Order: sequence, then C-alpha cells, then structure tokens
Amino acid sequence: MKRLTSILFAACIALTMTAQTAREEIKANKFLSASNYLDYDNYPATKALTPTPKGYEPYLMNHYGRHGSRWLIGETSYTRPLETLRKAKEQGKLTATGEDVLRQVEAIYATSDQRLGDLSSVGERQHHGIGKRMAQNFPEIFKQPNVPIDARSTVVIRCILSMEAECEELAAANPTARFHNDVSQALQYYLNQPSTPYLKEMRKKTRAVRREWQRKLMDECPTEHLTSQLFNDAQWAADSIKAPELMYQLFEVASNMQSHELGLDLYPIFTADELYQQWRIRNIGWYLDYGAAPQGEGVQPFSQLNLLKDIIQVADTTTQTSAVLRFGHEVCVMPLACLLELDSCGMSTDDLGNLDQHWRNYRIFPMACNVQLVFYRPVKGKGDILVKALLNEREVSLPVKTKKYPYYKWADVRQHYMERINWFESLQSAFDAKATDNQ
Repeated sequence: MKRLTSILFAACIALTMTAQTAREEIKANKFLSASNYLDYDNYPATKALTPTPKGYEPYLMNHYGRHGSRWLIGETSYTRPLETLRKAKEQGKLTATGEDVLRQVEAIYATSDQRLGDLSSVGERQHHGIGKRMAQNFPEIFKQPNVPIDARSTVVIRCILSMEAECEELAAANPTARFHNDVSQALQYYLNQPSTPYLKEMRKKTRAVRREWQRKLMDECPTEHLTSQLFNDAQWAADSIKAPELMYQLFEVASNMQSHELGLDLYPIFTADELYQQWRIRNIGWYLDYGAAPQGEGVQPFSQLNLLKDIIQVADTTTQTSAVLRFGHEVCVMPLACLLELDSCGMSTDDLGNLDQHWRNYRIFPMACNVQLVFYRPVKGKGDILVKALLNEREVSLPVKTKKYPYYKWADVRQHYMERINWFESLQSAFDAKATDNQ
C-alpha cells in the first residue's frame, strides 16, 4: 500500500510540473480561494465524459453528495469582524473603503437572521444543475422506465433540500422513476459517521500541527495592505486591531458571499497574493483534518469507513438498473475522496510547506461537491463489472491498474478497498484493546 501511495505521489509531482500552480489557478479564478465555500458553478467541469466501453451499459449510480451553498453556520463568523469595524466607525477610524466593507458585512449578516447554515437559492440551483446533468450523462440509468432511485439524506435541513432539488430534476427527466426518499437518525452511522476513540486520538495530533501551521502562516501574511484600506489611522490600527485575525475573519465572509446573489463582493479588498495565502492556511488545515496526513498516521480518511462499506454493499447486491443517492456534508465528501484515493486525493506527505503543489482542497469539496461511482455490465453474456469514478463530474483515477481508463474492473477496486479496510480495522482493534487494558 505504501509503495502504491509513493507511485501515485511521484506521478502527481510529474503532473504538476507542467500544470498551473495553485497560486496561478487562484489568480485566474479568485473564487477557488474560498475552499469549501466555493460555488460549485464557479468551477465547472468542462471536459466531455469518455464514452461507454463497447458492449457495456451503465446500470448503477452509487453516489454521495454534499449540500449546496449555505449561509455561514456560526453567528460569530459575522459578528466578530463586525465588532471590530463598528468599533473603528465609532472612533472615526474607518476610511471610505472601510465604511463600504462594514456596510456589506452588515448587509449579509442581516440576511442570516434565523437562517444560519440554511441552504441558499444558489445551493438549490447547484443541485438542480447536477441532477439535470446526471440524467443527461447517464440516460441508460435515469431514463429507464420505472427505475428505482433510492435517495437518502442526513437529518440536516440543507442536505434534505439539496436531495429534493436533485430528485426534482430526475423526476422531470423521467416521470416513471420510482423514488424512495429517506431521512432518519438511523442512517447517520454512515451518512455522517460519528468519530471513534481511535480517530479522535489521531485528530489530537493533527490539530496540534494544524494550530502551529495556522499561526505561522497567519503571521507571515502581510496585513498592511488590508488595514491601510480600512482604517485612516495606522497607529490606531496597530494598537487596537488584531490584524491577522481580522483578515482571516473578513476572508471567510468574503469567501461565502458567492453563496448568495446579493451583489456583495469583498474580494476587491484582497490582493491575488493575499487570496492565495489565506487559501493556503485553510488547505493545510483541511488536509491535516481529513486527508491521509502522516502527522495523524494517515488514518483520518477512515472517518468514512461505514460510508465506504455501504457503497461496497450496494455495489455487491445490486443487479437491476438503479441509483442510490446519499446527501450529507463536506466533512464526509473530503475524507471519502481521500479514502477512495481518487486521483491525488489520497496522497500522503510530510512536506506541508509544498502541499499545494500536489493537493488542493477546492478540487475536492466545493459547495454541492459529489462522488459518483458508475457501474457498468456487459449488455450480453458474462464479463467483468466495470466502474468509473467521477469527482465533481470529472473523471478521476482509481488506485488500481487498468487498461481502459477511466474504467476499472470492480473486482480489482473492491479487493483494494477491502485490504485498506482490514488494515485500518486491525489498527483500530489494537488501539481499543490497549485502551481496555489501561482501564
């Protein structure tokens, strides 16, 4: 397994030598800097999908998707920068730009009343688009007469509404489709799996590294450009404002403004380099929390162990043309993509300083991000079941060999994942046994 990871890492390095850097991509598309707040439609997939192999047909969509764009979840995400800006206004320290920034933050905050964490109209639009394209890309599945579509969601309202938006498009494409929608605490164990004691212990390690890197990068990111735009008294700002924290807070609000259609935009107060640096802080943080970071012994993606087991169980037991659609959160899609080792998502590296050369969170988990595993069978006679993986509707590689990319033999992929599962469960069992002995 380690050898395969090394091979994939080397391949990733070779690829990025000729590709755009993260800094260049963000300069070309500022919205990418938003990490998990990226509007799905601000980073559209443009490459056509590879045709179905001759003699095969798609028959199963095995899916997990995140809810669409939303308001920020915590009220303090709005109120903390507001407190600073309002204090400056009261003391006559805001510039005209500072006044405009205060106006915009107050405006977006006003819309969040009783709506913290709710799905926005932008989020609904994203899922309507995904559902429509899903039917267009795989008509053999979604336009099959009376096709059963099993759609399941976590108990969070924004996820339920995202599920409904996609199902509406699929129903419009095929009025005969038979939907079963399910939302229950009984499904949480795999749709939004609780953390285990072992993973919590590993998270302590990665969080310590994350705090260290976050503080380092925040201190390294110059703030003079921002404060000179907002405040008319440099000495007052130096004495009264925690500039790195304010920059971090305003960037979060700015990033999530693309979740709404209000004509608000705080990105102009940041330079292209500042956008990149603020994104980089978050990229490292998300990698340490959910990627295969060696600082946490590479096990954080197994927070989605139960989800992977459900995906395998559905693949193993499904014979009729059908779809299983699951809806949840980015904290599920991110580690799932890493656990499945889609493209370079599962890479492991100690070199956090150069992480963004090879691993970029905006490619994995924008708002409405999704993993689609599409299964294919021979039209006639016997033959191998094939699988193709899409990450945000882009074809991606799987961690086994194939002669028919992007199509892989499901038996090979399944065996690889079962070996991964057995490896992790042996580690977890050893940890649990040791914890019991120490009681």
